[in-house]
Amino acid sequence: MTFNSFLLENIPHTAKHYPAKSTLLSAGDCAKHLFFIKSGAVRMWFNKDGKDYTLQFFFEDMPVCSFESFLRGKPSMFSIETIEPSEVLVFSKEEIWKYGDAHPTQKQSVMEYMLDRMIDYTHLFLSMQIHTPKQRYDEFVKYRPDIIQRIPQHYIASFLGITAVSLSRIRGRK
Repeated sequence: MTFNSFLLENIPHTAKHYPAKSTLLSAGDCAKHLFFIKSGAVRMWFNKDGKDYTLQFFFEDMPVCSFESFLRGKPSMFSIETIEPSEVLVFSKEEIWKYGDAHPTQKQSVMEYMLDRMIDYTHLFLSMQIHTPKQRYDEFVKYRPDIIQRIPQHYIASFLGITAVSLSRIRGRK
């Protein structure tokens, strides 16, 4: 059973519609919910010294949560907000734990999903360390061309760790 089917088939949830730029979780708050994107686009981001950094984008059929906050009960380092109008399924921490306690064998699907997320973050970290901004953009376009059309350029720039002006220059050289 996959993580998505584990959630959707077994755990009570609420469907909510959010307009673009709605905050699902604010940095500093403890995550009490896991969100599953039915439609729309969401980003996880943080602010440092007034500068916006996008950590990841989430789209249809993807769960999103500040996992460290959710699992450890600590304030989230990230905010989660909608980029487009979005339909989101909201799962409470209590319901997830209640189901997990009653069905311990299902925890494997949760662990696999979390490992996949850690691998994604490791690749992103390495890319930021070893690739030039142009290489990061080229890789982004190669592996996620669908995102280029949906996400505002300033969010893509913040995800790539560059300014919007630098992104414009890189795109202009193509």
